[in-house]
Amino acid sequence: MQKPNYPYTGKAASAPQAQSDYIIEVKHVSKQFEDGKFALNDVSLSIKKGEFVTILGPSGCGKTTLLRCIAGFQVATSGDILLNGEDVTQTPPHKRPVNTVFQKYALFPHLNVFENIAFGLKLKGFDKATINRKVKAALKTVGLTDYEDRDTDSLSGGQQQRVAIARAIVNQPEVLLLDEPLAALDLKMRHDMQMELKDMHKQLGITFIYVTHDQEEALTLSDRVVVMSEGRIQQIGTPTDVYNEPQNCFVADFIGESNILTGTMVHDRLVHFCGHDFECIDEGFGENQLVEVVIRPEDLYIFEKNDKAQLTGVVDSCIFKGVHYEMWVKLDGPEGETPYEFLVQDYHAFEPGREVGLLVKPEDIQIMKKERLCNTFEGEIVKGNKVEFLGADWDIPEAVAQQFAVGDEVIITVDFDKVDLHDYEDEGTLTGEVYFILFKGNHNHLTIRTDDGDDIFVNTTDAWDDGDRVGIAIHPEDIHISKKS
Repeated sequence: MQKPNYPYTGKAASAPQAQSDYIIEVKHVSKQFEDGKFALNDVSLSIKKGEFVTILGPSGCGKTTLLRCIAGFQVATSGDILLNGEDVTQTPPHKRPVNTVFQKYALFPHLNVFENIAFGLKLKGFDKATINRKVKAALKTVGLTDYEDRDTDSLSGGQQQRVAIARAIVNQPEVLLLDEPLAALDLKMRHDMQMELKDMHKQLGITFIYVTHDQEEALTLSDRVVVMSEGRIQQIGTPTDVYNEPQNCFVADFIGESNILTGTMVHDRLVHFCGHDFECIDEGFGENQLVEVVIRPEDLYIFEKNDKAQLTGVVDSCIFKGVHYEMWVKLDGPEGETPYEFLVQDYHAFEPGREVGLLVKPEDIQIMKKERLCNTFEGEIVKGNKVEFLGADWDIPEAVAQQFAVGDEVIITVDFDKVDLHDYEDEGTLTGEVYFILFKGNHNHLTIRTDDGDDIFVNTTDAWDDGDRVGIAIHPEDIHISKKS
């Protein structure tokens, strides 16, 4: 299809507004459902006029709920939503200066292309000549000139999506909301439409808020990316910042590929991991502090093993990915430790079994603060040399129990590698399922969600899959207790 022009220059309708630097402000918005679960948990976000902002995250993270609250299709349980400085939290959708493009297009099958696009204009009472002019301008914007008499069922998926976008922009909204609009398209069409959307945004000059779970799509389209997980915003930044400077392990793991390791910040500009000290450029983490280390696969140099290598190992697998080779390298780790494995991407192939060296530059080592050092819970001492936490009673050594009185409120800590997981649920004090898996170089860091909705974090070298049901056990001597202040 020939690349369309974008002459559509109509200004968005406006009314007297309160002064604000932002067109949209989401202030401490939460959305709680009847079962008590939060789809959104204290979300705050400000968007400037004309920005292309993408809300990115896995299924169930709350991104579509946030978009629907901005559109007015759902009402927040608490918090405020402002458009141009005016509170619209309780304003119905048709009275907000926004339009939404849905994943499933939602076209009217009994109307042709022209009638689909004109539908909203007719509801607003525009005269026939104005409708005709606006619809033709919108069709030209999306590259569908001369398609006005076609039935929507006769169009391809990409063409139907263009009609849905034209129907939205013909109303000249101040904000265009797009809920995974390209998810149903094939890969090539999706890439083509990404470029079309980016060009449309530049020509129209209106604010785009785009929801997707596709990291590449978010990085390609956006001025800023909002990364969400579990109903909370994890990071907001430019695509470059989010990719190169992730703020936590979730962002580092979700955005692209990463090697994520536990390390020790020896002092400013020197970090220890994989049994070696590495120069880096990070400062302000203190001395001898545990940290998270992130190295992108494309930032590792791989070559024939020699004395210039910082790390050495053997290639375990090599897969051609189109523009580069993706290799897993099993490192020669410190004696007595489980060997580390690194993911490496390079334009040159090193076949399995080949001995190689690896090198990483200081500026390519990203340091992050550790989110947690161990499992921490609140609990209470109960009768029978037991402590209650996570809704269950756990045995503790008698000598430990004698240090407290029954009814004492306490803090419980359990190291990640001291939680035992069992295939058979009846072998554990609690039951739950594997909720999230993060590979940390030589072990997996698991999030186990109990049946009551609590999270337990586990380090293990065992192989588990997302959704596996497990029994959860902790030995009495591995439960550390201190009195709650």
